[in-house]
Amino acid sequence: MSRLLIALLAVLVVGSCGGSYSAPRNLDDACALTRERPHYYRAFRDAERRWGVPVHVQMATMHQESRFIGDARTPYRYVLGVLPMGRQSSAYGYSQALDGTWEDYKRATGKRRARRDDIRDATDFMGWYMTRSRERNGIPLSDARNQYLAYHEGHGGYARGSYNAKSWLLRVADGVDRRSRRYQAQLATCR
Repeated sequence: MSRLLIALLAVLVVGSCGGSYSAPRNLDDACALTRERPHYYRAFRDAERRWGVPVHVQMATMHQESRFIGDARTPYRYVLGVLPMGRQSSAYGYSQALDGTWEDYKRATGKRRARRDDIRDATDFMGWYMTRSRERNGIPLSDARNQYLAYHEGHGGYARGSYNAKSWLLRVADGVDRRSRRYQAQLATCR
């Protein structure tokens, strides 16, 4: 009987550890965000150490992509305004990585069990992707605006300048850059 009770308790404890994907309370204050979710900051810092992408660039990109919500998905597409036809894309998780790009990441890094809804895997993915953006398109790792444009459009789309025909995306990228600079200044005061 005691083995059954121990097994049941173990299942309850493990089950209660995951699945909380709500956004932090204050997304505009990097210090408050890192105090509320210190494991997020550790994940960003680890990715910075591994890939060289500054914490504030990762944070600003993640804010734009998912608002730090681990199970974020794109909205549904509708036919005739009412019939759901599936999601706009396969983007999922903190990093909003697409299925194919996530598979490329797992193959390239050997992280077969990586999950898009795990903050450590998501930040590592962002570091990997942005490092590839530097290698393929010459974008400095500290350039939040252009890193975001390459992140959104893909390496080929960025190289072709596809973002230039999307004024809304250029505004978003400018916002990512402003947020990155704000996060950088805030992080300098709270460490």
